[in-house]
Parts: sequence; C-alpha cells; structure tokens
Amino acid sequence: MAALAQEPAIMFSNKPGWHKIGEVKADFKMENESIAVMGKDKFKSILLKVTDAPINIANVEVIYESGDKENFDVKNEMKPNSETRVIDLKSPNQEIKKVVFTYKTLPNSQADKAHVELYGLK
Repeated sequence: MAALAQEPAIMFSNKPGWHKIGEVKADFKMENESIAVMGKDKFKSILLKVTDAPINIANVEVIYESGDKENFDVKNEMKPNSETRVIDLKSPNQEIKKVVFTYKTLPNSQADKAHVELYGLK
C-alpha cells in the first residue's frame, strides 16, 4: 500500500524538455503503482528518479488512452538519488493514460521508503 494517495498528474505544457509527471512513495513489499496522466500527455521518452531509499524497479508499463500498452523490463536496483535509463516510447504521438511500475523497496537501516518520481520528455 502506498503511503501517498496518487492524484492524476495534469500536464499543462507542451514545451520541449523534461517534465515531472508525478510521484509516489514506495512500500516494503512488492508493489504495482500507477501514475495517471491528464492534459498535454504525449511524451517521447520517460524515466524514473529515486530518492530517500534504495528500490528495485522490475518493470514499467505505459498504457495509452487508446488502450495500447508498452512494457519495458527495467530490472534495476537503484540507490537513492539515481534514475533509470531513458525509456524511449514507440508511440510518442499517443496520449498516455497512465504509467504502471512494479517494484520492491530494498531493506535499509533507517527503514526509509523510496520516493519515486516519473518524468516525461516532450
């Protein structure tokens, strides 16, 4: 169960560059989290940034408004203040409905939970 309730990220800008789409706080068990996207929601690429605690991100799934899906095996143990590789989307002209990722927070001495931020490149 996530510590923060996820509200849809509403994108107002089509300006080129990286935009923060949304964020969640990860828990200590295997989880699937989703970040809903509304508004100006077409992106060429995405990436995840991690802070506060280590996390193992297994998979990222992009679900488009059309119902089409793209799956990306990430399988990346991430330390705090790190990010995934840039994930290039095959359908940059489709609107993203939500991004779902599967993860497991890695044990740490402070019992911190990882804070995960989703960014999109326009």
